[in-house]
Amino acid sequence: MFLRAIALHAIALLLVAVNGEWNTKDYMKREHSLMKPYQGSGMTVPFWDFMGSTMVTSNYVRITPDLQSAQGSLWNTVPCNVRNWELQVHLKIHGKGKDLFGDGMAIWYAKDRMVPGPVFGNMDYHHGLAVIIDTYSNHNGPHNHQHPYISAMINNGTLHYDHDRDGTHTQLAGCEAKMRNVDHDTYIAIRYENDILSVSTDMENKAAWKECFSVRGIRLPTGYYFGITAATGDLTDTHDVLSVRLFELDTPNDVKDEDRSHIIPQASFFEPPRDHVDDPKPSSLGGVKMFLLMMVGAIAIIACVVFSIMFYQKHQENNRKRFY
Repeated sequence: MFLRAIALHAIALLLVAVNGEWNTKDYMKREHSLMKPYQGSGMTVPFWDFMGSTMVTSNYVRITPDLQSAQGSLWNTVPCNVRNWELQVHLKIHGKGKDLFGDGMAIWYAKDRMVPGPVFGNMDYHHGLAVIIDTYSNHNGPHNHQHPYISAMINNGTLHYDHDRDGTHTQLAGCEAKMRNVDHDTYIAIRYENDILSVSTDMENKAAWKECFSVRGIRLPTGYYFGITAATGDLTDTHDVLSVRLFELDTPNDVKDEDRSHIIPQASFFEPPRDHVDDPKPSSLGGVKMFLLMMVGAIAIIACVVFSIMFYQKHQENNRKRFY
């Protein structure tokens, strides 16, 4: 019995040592994280700024309500100087729309913060990384995926995000994500480690990560900001954030010594874009003109029918007169 107790104690110490080693490698950075309770003193949120339609409650941070033409954002106030990291976001997208809804939200690691714009509530031609959750398909060409769709984009300030092509000409990779109007929690994890960008999801209530995509050859500078934005247009949805957690990953000493504060964001790989198909040009006729044209056409058709009936009756009458 005494020997068994010693053995169990030794195993426990070994487990503690192993867990301790894991915890030293990956640990959460509080200054880049957001958890309940969100608010500090007054209406402020420690380490975070928000603007636009964003509303902070006790249970969630609502980036946009289910209303038209809404834009909101939530930005970390502290630049991230961690070389290798993993960002885990607990979010929820829901709304009253059954078949038509939008537009979507994006998670950013960007040089500039709090600059509203046309890319899901953030500026175009940004510097850094965007992971986009696009809930509405604008692309008119053939699709090889359904929406909602998660994709990533690396920008050095020169690339334009084309909504008409759903960003396909600048995306690194992507995957479908059935996460809208589900009854369980939904999570997305963005991992950047040793120049490899990986995005994983937990959308099926399995408490396990499922890889969305992984891309090598990604170079990101340190000192950028994390942010989350969302936008609606004619179509609407509610975009909520429930928590944000950033974990610092273990980095080899030789990698830590490299100064990446001034490098330019770049990627060695892009997916080939799909061909763009322009929208059909609207008719030059206005609504009133179109109505009048249809009415004239209907009258002409009715007149033709009446004339045909009268001609047929006259022809029948002439035939009967021949027999008398």
